[in-house]
Amino acid sequence: MERAAIRLRGLAKTFGRVEAVAGVDLAIADGEFFSMLGPSGSGKTTVLRLVAGFETPTAGSVELAGRDVTRLAPFERDVHTVFQDYALFPHMTVEQNICYPLRIKGVPKAERVRRAGEALEQVRLAGYGRRRPGQLSGGQRQRVALARALVGHPKVLLLDEPLGALDLKLREEMQTELKQLQRDVGITFVFVTHDQEEALTMSDRIAVFHRGRVEQAGTPAEIYEKPANAFVAGFVGTSNLLTGDVAKRLLGTSGTYSVRPEKIALTADGAGSGGAGGAGEAEHATASGTVSDVVYLGDTTRFLVDLDAGGRLTVLQQNLDASSEDVAAHRGARVGLRWRRRHTVPIPDSG
Repeated sequence: MERAAIRLRGLAKTFGRVEAVAGVDLAIADGEFFSMLGPSGSGKTTVLRLVAGFETPTAGSVELAGRDVTRLAPFERDVHTVFQDYALFPHMTVEQNICYPLRIKGVPKAERVRRAGEALEQVRLAGYGRRRPGQLSGGQRQRVALARALVGHPKVLLLDEPLGALDLKLREEMQTELKQLQRDVGITFVFVTHDQEEALTMSDRIAVFHRGRVEQAGTPAEIYEKPANAFVAGFVGTSNLLTGDVAKRLLGTSGTYSVRPEKIALTADGAGSGGAGGAGEAEHATASGTVSDVVYLGDTTRFLVDLDAGGRLTVLQQNLDASSEDVAAHRGARVGLRWRRRHTVPIPDSG
């Protein structure tokens, strides 16, 4: 990494007896779209607040562009934070909201208005300056919050679950717009989310948090295709874990392995797909079993298959021709399963 916009060294934060952040080391590159992903209580938002200066670490340090800012106040750091609730002033116009941080800094009015207009163009809201937040949709208010964050030209933009209040369709639209905006302005975005699909869609890199620690950091493909442990495999998307005797019967070797549901092909009969026999194939692993449940999802169908070798696998198939009536007929049917061995990822022991 040539230059780190943010570098965290041994960052820790405790609240009483609760260890919210437990020694995090991270480097985020200049101009990177970086997501911190994890369940509620995993420490991701606390890390964001430590970077912003809203919290003081119990131990460790925060560096911005090589400068130690650990003990500096939020206004002394070249960052801006966008929150889920937007934090817009309802009595001010859109333009006044965007100009507010510049007015606090003493920027002359003409310059404030000019920069507010540029920021509105960046978020595709040119001409909305005289409206008030109450006259805007949720997506438009989100864009205004982004414009207000960008108007001061910060080096780093921190986003704390900014799309969480939007409905699914609008959230998906804003994901695309936000990533394009980041490319256009070229500054570092640090995005906090608990939504795996959101992180995979938008990020250059992702850090997966759990119990105050980073379980894995890498590109979306690395996180999804090569999870570092069972938690990452289970949290990021859906994963099947093969362990113990089941792994031995199907793969011919002991240990813990992950295989994603969409990697598994399902055939209508289980002939020739027995557990131990599947271990002999060089390129593919195979199994047989009975469909215990079928979940029709519109574009895909999720099959739950109880294996003859023991355990259960989830299989995801696209509905290229099938309807809900077609797939429902598979419930209780005998099936064969087949997947490439290279899609079977060994999972290291957590201990």
